[in-house]
Amino acid sequence: MPKEPFTIAIPEETLTDLRERLARTRWSGDFANPQWEYGTNRDYLSSLVDYWLRGYDWRAHEREMNTFSHYKATIEDIPIHFIHEPGKGPKPLPLILSHGWPWTFWDFHKVIRPLADPAAFGGDPQDAFDVVVPSLPGYGFSTPLTKPGINFWRTADLWVTLMQEVLGYKKFAAQGGDWGALITAQLGHKYADRLIGCHMNLMAPLNVFLGGLPEAAEYGPDEKSWYEKNTHFFTAESGYSALQTTKPQTVAYALNDSPVGLCSWILEKRRTWSDCGGDVEKRFSKDDLLTTMTLYWITQSYGTSARYYYEAIHNPWQPAHNRTPVVEAPTGIAVFLQEVILMPRRWAERYYNLQRWTVMPLGGHFAPMEEPQRLVEDIRAFFRPLRG
Repeated sequence: MPKEPFTIAIPEETLTDLRERLARTRWSGDFANPQWEYGTNRDYLSSLVDYWLRGYDWRAHEREMNTFSHYKATIEDIPIHFIHEPGKGPKPLPLILSHGWPWTFWDFHKVIRPLADPAAFGGDPQDAFDVVVPSLPGYGFSTPLTKPGINFWRTADLWVTLMQEVLGYKKFAAQGGDWGALITAQLGHKYADRLIGCHMNLMAPLNVFLGGLPEAAEYGPDEKSWYEKNTHFFTAESGYSALQTTKPQTVAYALNDSPVGLCSWILEKRRTWSDCGGDVEKRFSKDDLLTTMTLYWITQSYGTSARYYYEAIHNPWQPAHNRTPVVEAPTGIAVFLQEVILMPRRWAERYYNLQRWTVMPLGGHFAPMEEPQRLVEDIRAFFRPLRG
């Protein structure tokens, strides 16, 4: 299947329109909200938006993005954008990295070159990967998505086509977090014969949206707080999911029209889900944050990214087989303790063909941005014994 080179080149009028909308913001009042108890704090948001309007340079980030090799392919009438960074080593292993929400492909930019060219970063060239980083369908430059029914398990099917029929790899490795972890697990479930191995930095059963998290008794003595963390997430932090799994189009009009609204929606998750201790800039610079916001804005992709949740509920996962473990491909898990949900090792040993389990001292939901070096080292170590 053909692929076409792709260069990111946003029209100037799109950026002008963004600045004009930022300048005309009608701000909501905010009071008694210093710790973001009610949601995004206006003082911080307004300072970030002021920088977006007066200091942020999209063109600089666009130039940096274009130092990577971008392509587009159409698979089952769906436009798919991806970076393909060939490895530099004696036998690079093909590796597809899958992101989540509210991520973009650019959340992997700190790990792409260390994985592709380890020697340039003090590593062993034997650990090199051919790195493929797609934008999920309906996210970023994998737009416009006009086909319903596309969710994480359908994306796994698309990734097999991308890796085998577009790029020509017979077998490949996979890694991901958030939605990308479910995509990766589905690859290891349905396509274990085509997978070298799968590595994830979030664990969840593939039927998570139908209910089925482990009970408290499953958690070991050093994992009791993990169960409490999961309970807190589903009771206090899942409002976004309730909306996006039921009526995503309703809010899409607002966030497609207001860049400040879009920024507020995504910013709160970047702060709450990362290991930042309440100071989001401990993990993401203003430029990091605004590049994410700008990618969603210029591609008008919030609506279809939110529909990804709806499709997971209304087009639910069905197993491809009833064998155990559910994920038969060799699996490595990196546990970042500030992740939004944490599964017990006892459960993971039954659910996955678990070959590696690493509990990280730092980091949260956005591992490739928060702790890129730790993630890279764990990916290298996991795949090392799986290389032919």
